[in-house]
Amino acid sequence: MTATDRSTELIKAAAQAAADKLAHDIIAYDVSDVLSITDAFLLASAPNDRQVKSIVDAIEERLSKELGAKPVRREGDRDARWILLDYVDIVVHVQHAEERVFYALERLWKDCPEIDLPAEAKATRGKAAEYAAQRSAAEEASEDYPEYQNFDGVELDGGVR
Repeated sequence: MTATDRSTELIKAAAQAAADKLAHDIIAYDVSDVLSITDAFLLASAPNDRQVKSIVDAIEERLSKELGAKPVRREGDRDARWILLDYVDIVVHVQHAEERVFYALERLWKDCPEIDLPAEAKATRGKAAEYAAQRSAAEEASEDYPEYQNFDGVELDGGVR
């Protein structure tokens, strides 16, 4: 059994919405052969809680407006470290980057086939590692420049510190 056309349509729209909000490492799995409760999982992450919420809101809005789909359950809003949207046919997981590394959901579903996603979503692969490296370099640099210790990925004085 494979994911239905409807599930694939929902996954692709959700992945595009996540990519539009600069989610990191977007990936989708067809879990229909191993789970009877849903057809597919979408995983995405973000470097901060505010962006996690923004991604989830964008996914919810796009699926509602374009495909008439509303989640039957939304969990994790309070802390915004891991928000789950359950659409029955698909389940969307948007995690803070730290939770993504800790829980490693990809490891659980690695034997399931990946669902082909839009190019913009595929382009997000490796963004979390890239962001972490930039953040680490900036924190090291800020030790020499205490006035820049509140790094938030913003360009200051012509360069990232």
